Amino acid sequence: MLTEFLVEDHRRLDGLLNSAMAHPGTVDDRAYGQFRAGLLRHIGMEEKILLPAAQRQRGGEPLSLAAKLRLDHGALAALLMPTPTPAILATIQGILVGHNVLEEGPAGLYETCDSLAGSEGETILAALRAAPEVAVMKYNDSPAVMNAVHRALERAGYHLHV
Repeated sequence: MLTEFLVEDHRRLDGLLNSAMAHPGTVDDRAYGQFRAGLLRHIGMEEKILLPAAQRQRGGEPLSLAAKLRLDHGALAALLMPTPTPAILATIQGILVGHNVLEEGPAGLYETCDSLAGSEGETILAALRAAPEVAVMKYNDSPAVMNAVHRALERAGYHLHV
């Protein structure tokens, strides 16, 4: 039940990212704006609802996968700060390919959370559905932001595509 909801959101986000990248060398601002807000909301759902629920179900022990997912989430959120470029979009897309497998794959985050949720599943799903939209800041291309992007990517084991 959680899996279906979250996988469908991945598909929606993938479609928006693909639309934003549809014309090589340019970025569709409307599609990217929807993708950006949607990805931040999705990350928030996982960080504020799903991962804490799994930790509660495990008696306070976090999932072993949680640390890697959080590094990926940090890298993705950092990449959403500057003005999108083809290199930034390619990097986001590259991260999401592997990241989504960690969440959607067999014994991945979603399957694990579904099995752990038990009777709390409906409550968790309701909380995910009710997650608020995220306020999205204006783009920031300052050197400090770009340094933060590179550090977040490095911590998570990635680099900016060029």
